[in-house]
Formats: sequence, C-alpha cells, structure tokens
Amino acid sequence: MTEEKQESLLEQIGGVSGLVYSSLPILVFVPVNAIWDLKVALYAALGVAAAILIWRIAVGGKLAPAISGFIGVGISAYIAHRTGSAKGYFLFGIYTSLAYGGVFLLSVLVRWPLVGVIWNGINGSARAWRKERVAVRAYDLATLCWALVFGARYLVQSSLYEADSTGWLAVARIAMGWPLAAVAMLATFLAIRRVDRYFRALDEKEQLDGGPGDQLDSTDSAGANPSA
Repeated sequence: MTEEKQESLLEQIGGVSGLVYSSLPILVFVPVNAIWDLKVALYAALGVAAAILIWRIAVGGKLAPAISGFIGVGISAYIAHRTGSAKGYFLFGIYTSLAYGGVFLLSVLVRWPLVGVIWNGINGSARAWRKERVAVRAYDLATLCWALVFGARYLVQSSLYEADSTGWLAVARIAMGWPLAAVAMLATFLAIRRVDRYFRALDEKEQLDGGPGDQLDSTDSAGANPSA
C-alpha cells in the first residue's frame, strides 16, 4: 500500500527521469552561453527542452511534466532575451519559488494545508480529514516542508541574481531542485502514511465497537420489540 502511494507521488512529477530531465536545459544553457553567446544558449536550452518533450511522446512517458518543463524553459528564455542578460533566464524560477512558497505557507495559516488538499483531491477520501486534528497536523508539517524548500530557493537564488553570479545560479538551481524536492516528497509520504494509519485505526475501532450502522439497527430492533 505504502509503496503504491510512494510511486504515485513520484509519478505526479514525472518520476525520477522527470526530475533529471528538468536539469538538462540548465546544464546546456550555462556552458553554451559562456562559450558562444546568449542567443545561441537560449536556442540550445529550448532545443534540449523540445527534444525531451519529443522523447517523452515517443516512449509514451508522462507528458504533463515535459510540457510544463518546455513552457517553463520558453518563458525563461523569453525573459533572458528581453533583459539581454543570461541571469534573466533564472528570474522566472526565482519568482515562481516565491509564489509557491507563499501559497503553501498561506494554506497552513488558513487551515487548508495544500498537501492534504492535493492528495485527497487526486486520490479521494472517504473521511473528512479536516475534522481530524491528527490529519491536519500531519499535512501541515508536510506543507510547511514544501514552503521551506521554495522559500530557501527564493532567498538563495535571488541573492545570487543580485550578485550577477550566473554560474552559481545554475549550480543553486540544480542543487536546490530535485534534491530538496526529494526531501519534501519524503515528508509528504510520511504524512500520508501517518494519516492512513490513523484512519485505519479509527476504522478498526468502529468495527470493534459495532459501528454506527450496527448501533442504529440494534436501536430500531429494540424499538420494534419492547419486550426483547
């Protein structure tokens, strides 16, 4: 059961290959820009993103991460072209991290932790998880972990952007990309497992106690036959 959930979580972001593919355009962009110029580097990054998308289509892989990755590279390339600076390529990712971090943090403050909302929205739930403090607390912690990941990305990369450190920006983008995402995914997995165990324990307790349905039947029977 838990292995299936862990696999499902990885599939949502394209699996391990999707995490690796997201780094390839950056690995191409920085050295090509250093050897040639910005225009060639932008075409190279777009070419790699397009090749990844075509490859995913050819092998029948999950398309959503590849499509979103290609769009992200396209937006980043457009910003870099408009600013005329290689560091502009990273600006979209920097402010995306800020926006995501803010949304995840806000969801905890309003008691709708995004990890719980997303997971139960995708997989469905027979339980009203927001009414259970244990479930909300577990999803809060996982959501805060994602908020910290996005917040750290923004703080570090925005500082490097201001310092005009394009090379270190690329290093930070990759180092703070899928490795930190893996940590947040682990926190998410542990939260989901904690909530599942809690609800299973509740189900077992209800079965041992007879359950609401059995209690209702016994009450009806008693009412129908007072002498019993």
